[in-house]
Amino acid sequence: MIKIDLITGFLGSGKTTFIRKYAKYLEKKGERVCVIENDHGSVNVDLMLLDDIRSKNIDVEMIACACNTDKSSHLRRYRSKLITNAMLGYNRVIVEPSGIYDIDEFFDCLYEDPLDDWYEVGNAITIVDSTLEDNLSKESNYILASQVSCAGTLLFSRVQELEGDKDKSIENVKSHIKRALKDIHCNKKIDNIIVTKPWDDLTDDDLEKIRNSGYERSSYVKESVIRNNEYKTFFYVDLNISKDELINRINKIFADDSVGNVIRIKGFIPTENNKWIEVNATKKQLKVV
Repeated sequence: MIKIDLITGFLGSGKTTFIRKYAKYLEKKGERVCVIENDHGSVNVDLMLLDDIRSKNIDVEMIACACNTDKSSHLRRYRSKLITNAMLGYNRVIVEPSGIYDIDEFFDCLYEDPLDDWYEVGNAITIVDSTLEDNLSKESNYILASQVSCAGTLLFSRVQELEGDKDKSIENVKSHIKRALKDIHCNKKIDNIIVTKPWDDLTDDDLEKIRNSGYERSSYVKESVIRNNEYKTFFYVDLNISKDELINRINKIFADDSVGNVIRIKGFIPTENNKWIEVNATKKQLKVV
């Protein structure tokens, strides 16, 4: 059967960055890999960010879904994509959903005919930003905890960026996750599944453990945060501004409470010499290259 891995993580946690490393490792182990990008934006930026990992044994595809309210058509596209992939000889499918994904959709779809004859869940890997804000909203904490509830590996990102007492910072994030799990009445134990090594230091042995870490579906009290459209995506096309002006506008947006709680800004803008500038920004980190 085809192994299918779910890579979850809240907005801006580093899912796409990890998939680059993970997919290349799987290819080195002789697997044929298809990465399925599943986002709620009008343009799938993560698909563009992964374009350069395509090879003879790695493909990257997307499932178009313009908004959270279009659940039924999105599930049809998702099932159709998995059926097609099952006929193309892949050993492994990696699913990267939106950071505000309902994980039950992943599991429920695989239990349906004919997918249950072709696929088996390999791993559920949850990426957690080690610089995680302590004052997340109730809705964001729910999404974080629901993703952690099924994880076989809890992989901390940006550990190398921590300042001061790194061990204390990591313990604070662990405590945050445990509080979020308690709030949704989930008894998931996380201490033995956490990986805090900087990603550049991950060895083949580390990646092999992640590759075989599996998953665990822990029960919790489900809420309707995602279906109630608590999170919105805004898309801007033909934004013809300079790099400096872009940085200035991003900083203003994150500093202005009147615009709402902006979690992440990402995308590409063209330059005068027909090249592209990549934008990936959160309140704590601004990347414009």
